[in-house]
Amino acid sequence: MSSRFISLSCLGKLKHRENGGEQESLVVLVPPPHYPSMPRYPIESPVDSSPLLEIRKALFKVLGMQCSACAASIEKAVKRLEGIEDATVDVIHCKAQVVYHPSFVNEESIREAIEDAGFEATLIEDDIDERSAITVCRLRIKGMTCTSCSSTVESALEKVQGVKKAVVALATEEAEIRYDPKQVNYKQLIDAVDDTGFEALLISTGEDRNKVHLKLERTLSDREIRVIQQSLQALPGVEDTEVDVQLENITVSYNPDLTGPRTFIDVIGETYPGRCKATLFQPGGLGGPDRSEEIKQYYKSFLWSLAFTVPVFLLAMVFMYTPGIKRGLELRLVNMLMLGALLRWILSTPVQFIIGWRFYTGAYKALRRGSANMDVLIALGTNVAYFYSVYTVLRAATDNSFKGTDFFETSAMLISFILLGKYLEVLAKGKTSEAIAKLMDLAPDTATLLTLDSHGNVVSERTISSQLIQRNDIIKILPGEKVSADGLVVWGQSHVNESMITGEARPVAKRIGEEVIGGTVNENGVLHIRATHVGSESALSQIVRLVEAAQMAKAPVQKFADKISKFFVPLVIVISFTTWLAWFVAGKIGSYPKSWIPSSMDEFELALQFGISVMVIACPCALGLATPTAVMVGTGVGATQGVLIKGGKALESAHKVDCIIFDKTGTLTIGKPIVINTKFMKNMVLHDFYEIVAAAEANSEHPLAKAVVEYAKSLRGESSEASRLQEASRLPEAQDFVSITGHGVKARVHNKNVLVGNVKLMLDSGITISEDAFDILKEVEGMARTGILVSINGELVGIISISDPVKPEARDVVSILKSMKIKSIMVTGDNWGTANAIAKEVGIETVMAETLPEGKAVKVKELQESGMTVAMVGDGINDSPALVAADVGMAIGAGTDIAIEAADIVLMRSNLEDVITAIDLSRSTFRRIRLNYLWALGYNVMGIPIAAGLLFPFIRFRLPPWIAGAAMAASSVSVVCCSLLLRYYKRPRKLDLLQMQTVRIQ
Repeated sequence: MSSRFISLSCLGKLKHRENGGEQESLVVLVPPPHYPSMPRYPIESPVDSSPLLEIRKALFKVLGMQCSACAASIEKAVKRLEGIEDATVDVIHCKAQVVYHPSFVNEESIREAIEDAGFEATLIEDDIDERSAITVCRLRIKGMTCTSCSSTVESALEKVQGVKKAVVALATEEAEIRYDPKQVNYKQLIDAVDDTGFEALLISTGEDRNKVHLKLERTLSDREIRVIQQSLQALPGVEDTEVDVQLENITVSYNPDLTGPRTFIDVIGETYPGRCKATLFQPGGLGGPDRSEEIKQYYKSFLWSLAFTVPVFLLAMVFMYTPGIKRGLELRLVNMLMLGALLRWILSTPVQFIIGWRFYTGAYKALRRGSANMDVLIALGTNVAYFYSVYTVLRAATDNSFKGTDFFETSAMLISFILLGKYLEVLAKGKTSEAIAKLMDLAPDTATLLTLDSHGNVVSERTISSQLIQRNDIIKILPGEKVSADGLVVWGQSHVNESMITGEARPVAKRIGEEVIGGTVNENGVLHIRATHVGSESALSQIVRLVEAAQMAKAPVQKFADKISKFFVPLVIVISFTTWLAWFVAGKIGSYPKSWIPSSMDEFELALQFGISVMVIACPCALGLATPTAVMVGTGVGATQGVLIKGGKALESAHKVDCIIFDKTGTLTIGKPIVINTKFMKNMVLHDFYEIVAAAEANSEHPLAKAVVEYAKSLRGESSEASRLQEASRLPEAQDFVSITGHGVKARVHNKNVLVGNVKLMLDSGITISEDAFDILKEVEGMARTGILVSINGELVGIISISDPVKPEARDVVSILKSMKIKSIMVTGDNWGTANAIAKEVGIETVMAETLPEGKAVKVKELQESGMTVAMVGDGINDSPALVAADVGMAIGAGTDIAIEAADIVLMRSNLEDVITAIDLSRSTFRRIRLNYLWALGYNVMGIPIAAGLLFPFIRFRLPPWIAGAAMAASSVSVVCCSLLLRYYKRPRKLDLLQMQTVRIQ
């Protein structure tokens, strides 16, 4: 996922002149998002389209940061500079990214601002160049049949100069390539795939994010096309245009902040009114996977094969034993050549060389690149049967004493059954990606676009395609309609059903200033929203990309199948040849009685049947599909349950988890602390006390600090959002602000030295704490509250009691985890008294309190060294080191973006129940993978010896080649169908029995 901007943006009333009038933008406070991957930006007034406002990015290495408070102070220091568009600080990697206008500010000024805030900053130019140089390209690969094919394509791509990494997924038939566009382009990558014998189609490149393809609906002259191109290039925000005269399409690269596809279509239509129109289209392999054409091809091939194979089967297996018909089929044409044999030859030839030609081409391409796949086995098996039969027919036609048996029905039936198997396999594989298809279908086809006047009144409305929505458009959403794009409510209020995105069943209330997600359903009121994220930037698109990326990522267990695939086919060929030779030699030297040989065969033909059966029963496809199909279905099901799993590795690790570490604030608790009461150690006015404390805490991003500031605002009786924003600016200025990680803050307010924090901060600073203060603290902590001490000018003056209620489901979740034999541990930076009280309330026995962020990661490593598989559940920046260190990191959906980026699993609903769902789903998925491998391996281990005639000496049972081929086809289908059963996954019944309550903190 792309990097994020600030999560909370406050804007006062904005006024600007437009055509001589004034336009007012609504005053809003953007709340934390309901969905973690939804990008967050400040609400903007209508965009100034001036091309002079160039935007650049700068990346700085920042040393000295300790926590999120440090990051916040740097962001604030940088944003005070004129010309700063945005600033994002990454505490974990000690970096700051700044988006700025070079006409107002330069990189040196930004660096100085960071250093003035008390940190050391260095511009990283190489890192920016390196990051911008890497491009991601996705290709659709056609023709792969097993893991040998996908490994071959992967190796070929990684050998291309400039390719950093390539991953090829057999189940999705896609390749994801990270490459340097300065050294190689996507066309060369397609050529590299084509050279391996497979067909590649471009799905997308990193350059397509802000690129649109337009199809002209009529043929234009060169002059008219040049006029249209010049008209588009003149638009603000258009970066480049490319025209393909032959295909009659135009590709436009643009800045989405300034323009969009609807503008381009309108301009083209206005350039030649009534004569030319343009529409959006997707060239090549762009768009979602569509297997309908492949399904039709296999279905058609199977029907044609069946039309020839059924007569061959009847001639060989039925009519030869039917009196009357048998006499006609045994009619000799030339020497010993019979009519029946000639008819079988004629009917089986189209099946072998026309319908079965795909297996020849696949085998040729595989052998040309020095590998062997399933096509090689099929081509060898059917060719041996067919050409031996041709030999018997020709020998019978030239020899009046030759008696032999043909196997034309074997080759024809083999191909027919394999085509049926491939048809069923493709049909089933299409269903494994249904979750993605359902997500993509959530987006509505149309939207109602509103046009406003300078005073914000609705002038007109029109229906447009939802694909043509542009950033800052005002969209009208009626009750019962789907939300057309991610945006912010600017008028109206309603309830929105977000269950299709987050899995949350209860409708969510939406008011002015709150975010809505595209694809959700408006329940009961009319909403006007300002589109903030459209197209590939929308939350829905990002969920789809995350699920697609998860399905591309290989689980470690997949390496087992990859290793086997390298030698599987050659080994099968050797076993097949050895089987034929052993039976043939044994027959010649009389090692078994002649009675074992069927009357219609001799020793050679019996041995040949065993050899062919071995060759066609072996199935490398089942092994290759065992893991990816289960991972595809599992990650898709997770997305519909509100659990985003980032790939097979996360799934594999999660099913082994036997210990979970929970952060306290925002994870086990609601994450919205509130001030309960205040105790003074000396006489003070409550308003004056909180004015000083709030001024000191205003620069801190800690939840407790925010609670103090909010309480200070409420003391003034401010209720509206506008007055609260004005109140923030009226707080006294805090000088010499210092944040001490895990302890509190120091600052100077009104020339007074102020300390706000815990006992350790006070003691380290030489502040005396009386017995009465300790008693108050003990009482506060005993009630599962946090006590904050305040010192002014070296004297303890007050204690603030803050409560963060425990989530109602926390105790039940811990209890269920215990029943699943998973140990729960709580780690927090809070004091021991509060930590123990919270732990006792939720039923956790092991507690670590007063722990710094790096201490959480150390605890994770200690548990891992003791042999445990550890999961970490957190929501804040200070949890990120532990999330990375853990075997499985789970981020609460409403947490910070850094935590979400560091995690392996994202819980979109911010509900602890989903921790259990994630673990249970991973266990179900890996049970399915084990079952798939058990079937695929067991099938080959048992099927090959039976096909080789292991049971024949004892019970006279042998497997005809056509039955062996049918069994091979069925094995792949059965593995895919086994994975598909995951679609019916239900979360544990214990969760359904929980009576959940929503706690709302006003």
